[in-house]
Amino acid sequence: MHSPFNFTPESLANEAMQTQAKLRAALETLHEVEDVNYGATAREEVWRDGKVVLYRFRGERAPTAKIPLLICYALVNRPYMVDLQNDKSLVRGLLERGEDVYVVDWGYPDRSDRYLDLEDYIQRFLGGAVDHLRRTYRMDNINLLGICQGGAFSLCYAALNPKKVRNLITMVTPVDFHSDDNMLSNWVRCLDVDAFVDTLGNVPADLMNWTYLTLKPWRLFVQKYVGMVDILDNKQAVEDFLRMEKWIFDSPDQAGEAFRQFVTQFYQRNGFVNGGIEIGGRPVDLGYVDMPVLNIYAEQDHLVPPAASKALKDLAGTEDYSELSFKGGHIGIYVSSRAQRDIPAAIHDWLAQRAQ
Repeated sequence: MHSPFNFTPESLANEAMQTQAKLRAALETLHEVEDVNYGATAREEVWRDGKVVLYRFRGERAPTAKIPLLICYALVNRPYMVDLQNDKSLVRGLLERGEDVYVVDWGYPDRSDRYLDLEDYIQRFLGGAVDHLRRTYRMDNINLLGICQGGAFSLCYAALNPKKVRNLITMVTPVDFHSDDNMLSNWVRCLDVDAFVDTLGNVPADLMNWTYLTLKPWRLFVQKYVGMVDILDNKQAVEDFLRMEKWIFDSPDQAGEAFRQFVTQFYQRNGFVNGGIEIGGRPVDLGYVDMPVLNIYAEQDHLVPPAASKALKDLAGTEDYSELSFKGGHIGIYVSSRAQRDIPAAIHDWLAQRAQ
């Protein structure tokens, strides 16, 4: 009777010898590994409001684009996934094509930020950054790229301030928070968010990370660390792995009131679809998003499934709506070799067609 597995004593012995060789090499590799950090591109602070900073990225040549592009990232991680390292940088790809790129860094909220709400983040901080660029460039509106939760923030901002956004790009952005395949939404809908925030104040970053990791426990708790054995004799690969790990676990706490409002209005009420989102007492209606929109989603995204993102097509008020699907996951859309080739080029080409 044949075994369904192709294991033989010889193959197992060879596997054991190869693993031992990897582990021996690891002793030398780990001595050579240097401290890693993320953020590969030079940047300079150009505006600040409290802990929130607007940075301008500096490429190797001056930008040719006349309209600045502002990146708005999520609150739950540091924004430098878009500029992780030299060969994994959406920012670098955009700069090489002549874009003038900025990013909002939300900082690390502490107890003094407990009562910051969505109006602060969307109208005060994101709006402040937009207004700074409008003043600096002496123009009525700029280009805005919103990523993940930052995409939801960007949609709210564009709906409330349509004249200030010339072109809007959303990337792995949730719109329909009640799509059937949204695991995170199914969890959060049952959360007693008032008791949660009233008890904790700010939401600890470690708790948020644990929640995301447990969506794929085998892959994210076991498989990737077991797989690390295969790269222990490769210094560059180990440093790349550690850089990603550092980014994952260098997460800010979440300001309690903003977290409460986001969970209630977006995850639980599905406010983009059903209505009911209010920012500073003003209702958000995606019908007012009337500027050109490019919506980029990842086909294997377990955090923002394609259906959750593609719902934007029927809700936005624009007559110039484009979609781009990416064969990858929520993180792969920033760091895979395919992403480095395809995503910056697609964004640049789309903006160039609407530069007038």
